[in-house]
Amino acid sequence: QVQLVESGGGSVQSGGSLRLSCAASGYSDSTYSMGWFRQAPGKEREGVAGIDSDGRTRYADSVKGRFTISLDNTKRVYLQMNSLKPEDTALYYCAADQRRMTGLQQLGLRPRYWGQGTQVTVSS
Repeated sequence: QVQLVESGGGSVQSGGSLRLSCAASGYSDSTYSMGWFRQAPGKEREGVAGIDSDGRTRYADSVKGRFTISLDNTKRVYLQMNSLKPEDTALYYCAADQRRMTGLQQLGLRPRYWGQGTQVTVSS
């Protein structure tokens, strides 16, 4: 069974940085793609960044130039978040799927596997 465990959330002032990490387990092949989603109170969950198994990436317009997604060979995905803004405040979820995450996010589809989420709070 695929399991995803996020870490690295917290509170930061506007302009600050945080790095989220997600460790995946329960699968052995390298074809899974991974991504980050977020959900703020009263808003729909949105795809923030995705990375496919071949390294293709996709970012939401609101985070381009500020966030960077990366994947290492230990099935851990990272989200480096710089120049954080109060509107980045949300519960951030890690997700995984054997389909292309970039495509799923672009089409607004939900990946199959989800983590429990980690809170990011940015104060002004």
